[in-house]
Amino acid sequence: MNIENFADLLQAAHAQPLSQRLLFVFADAVLPDDANAQQRAGFEAGHGGALVPVMCVDKSPDELSSFDVLAQEAAQFGQAWRFVFAGALSGSTHNAPDAQAVDASLQAMVESIKRGDMTRYLAFDQQGSPVVLQ
Repeated sequence: MNIENFADLLQAAHAQPLSQRLLFVFADAVLPDDANAQQRAGFEAGHGGALVPVMCVDKSPDELSSFDVLAQEAAQFGQAWRFVFAGALSGSTHNAPDAQAVDASLQAMVESIKRGDMTRYLAFDQQGSPVVLQ
């Protein structure tokens, strides 16, 4: 299935034969302390910067009906974020992934994003539109 938006992600998760947990890492863009003038100007214009994970959560596909539900829940924490990265973790036929596996997978996502390795995850902006980050 080609995932072109958040609704497609939810549909794909529901269609999986094994129980799923959706993993989300919210990240903000910051300007590194050692940025040069050109990088600062670009950042002020809304380009560039470094992504910093600020919070994460896991959800079953049944806990989310839309991107707005996820964004509203995130807003309750009062943490600024610019992008949310999504991944999925499969369980077994009868069981969702256990808490230890979910925590380890979320931590691995956080570390990947810190390294700038986001190729395995879907990224969405604050409106739920898919984005490609380079």
